[in-house]
Amino acid sequence: MTHIVVDPVTRIEGHLRIEAEVDGGQVREAWSSSTMFRGIEIILKGRDPRDAWAFTQRICGVCTTVHAIASIRAVENAIGAQPPPNARLLRNLIIGAQCVHDHVIHFYHLHALDWVDIVSALSADPAKTASLAQSISDWPLSSRAYFTEVRDRLKGFVATGRLGPFANAYWGHPAYRLPPEANLMAVGHYLQALDFQRQFIRLHAVLGGKNPHLQSFLVGGMATPVDPDSQNSINAGTLAELSKLVADARDFVARVYIPDLLAIASFYKDWASTGSGVGSYLAYGEYPEGDGAQPALFLPRGIIRQRDLSKVEPMNQEKISEYVKHSWYNYASGDDHGLHPFKGETVPNYIGPKPPYERLYLDRKYSWLKSPRYDGEPMEVGPLARMLVAYASGHPRVKPLVDKALATLGVGPQALFSTLGRMAARAIETQVVAEKMQDWVDEMGENMARRDYRICDNSKWEPSTWPAECWGAGFHEAPRGALGHWVHIKDGTIINYQCVVPSTWNAGPRDAAAKRGPYEQALIGTPVAKEDQPLEILRTVHSFDPCMACGVHVLDNRRRELVYVRLV
Repeated sequence: MTHIVVDPVTRIEGHLRIEAEVDGGQVREAWSSSTMFRGIEIILKGRDPRDAWAFTQRICGVCTTVHAIASIRAVENAIGAQPPPNARLLRNLIIGAQCVHDHVIHFYHLHALDWVDIVSALSADPAKTASLAQSISDWPLSSRAYFTEVRDRLKGFVATGRLGPFANAYWGHPAYRLPPEANLMAVGHYLQALDFQRQFIRLHAVLGGKNPHLQSFLVGGMATPVDPDSQNSINAGTLAELSKLVADARDFVARVYIPDLLAIASFYKDWASTGSGVGSYLAYGEYPEGDGAQPALFLPRGIIRQRDLSKVEPMNQEKISEYVKHSWYNYASGDDHGLHPFKGETVPNYIGPKPPYERLYLDRKYSWLKSPRYDGEPMEVGPLARMLVAYASGHPRVKPLVDKALATLGVGPQALFSTLGRMAARAIETQVVAEKMQDWVDEMGENMARRDYRICDNSKWEPSTWPAECWGAGFHEAPRGALGHWVHIKDGTIINYQCVVPSTWNAGPRDAAAKRGPYEQALIGTPVAKEDQPLEILRTVHSFDPCMACGVHVLDNRRRELVYVRLV
């Protein structure tokens, strides 16, 4: 049996380490460790809850808006604030844009190179590549001349010898299966995706002033004014610009992303039975379609247990807890039981080996991530969880798209519970959300036509209007999965704050009952053709789209002050 260490796992956000035992060409055991500490919960104690979103949004520069949304919702839930319809629509547009943008980047720039051999593309025939591209889509950039230019650019790049992010990949690995022409097509679309994402994310600049870390959020609504008679507000011209960006996104997703995903997946159908994971799924639901305390959601919330698509269980946040038995933290009452986030504690207790780690203490504590559990069970979160809950709920758009993808690949619904299923779910969600975004733009236009310009409810802005003590939970479906923020407020200040992020759910270590987390379980049975080049391990881990920066941040265990930031 061979012990494999992948550290760091690259093409992700943050620091992730995977250790695995490989025997007979398969992973027999696996451990997931995040090697950074997050202390945002400590930083927030004693602060004004209305400022929490600005702090939490800095948890990550890739996930950008997601912590702001969850934080705003948590505080609003605690103090009873209700954002008006225009704020809800703007938030939906911002969230939807983040989802589409993030998923496109993940497929092409973070995950595709696990399946696409760039070196093989150098020997491709541009004419055959053009023929292949035109057979799967009518996308205009599919000519022989275009792919000749891409191949020549690639050859010139390789000739420089400065390969940058492509330098240490496993090119020529036997697990790569695409023919040279398919590889060249994917490289061309990799480059096009760079241009697409740069243009599309202008939507965030229009609605939030900048990206990352938008500046237009407020407890009770948004800070972006709506007024068709003002050039400095959201007006008819703004909506026209948003409609153009949304139309471009729908076009790119439908004519490039989805065809590419199906084309690549057709060469890797065996991955529809690899990487299954824990088999239970959690989705908080997203995109409120109405106003009030419990509005209907465009994507439903719910729980699926043990791959049973015949029923969706209602989600009860009181059943959520976090364990630290194998995490570098201590609980005052002991580490053998979990704590609900309202009672959560963030007390670092690093007892691992000093970096560089030769091998972690895998039988003790081995990660800076906690172990979230729902009703005592590990849950996978993310695009697959969302699409499974929507599919099992009979969502009118998700269900036919999932069925079509399964039919195209010639596989059944059980194929969804896999590494390939995660990839397909992410692409389908991207299409569904990109299509839906125009509805929100249109609703904004209808509100303006009625001269309804309300953008923020200020009735709960002053702490004097709040209860003396209150608790709030804010839920959001971030691109990577279910994100929850919990806040305890007393006398107008934060007493306790806890974040349970998607990559904590998915990448967390074993719990007190020794149950593996989703990454760890999904790796069991993964084939490994070359133990010194564990490409297959990366395929499954990348299918979750890890973001360790959301889960943990840097800690200097010598307690030196690294930087001092003064909020003016």
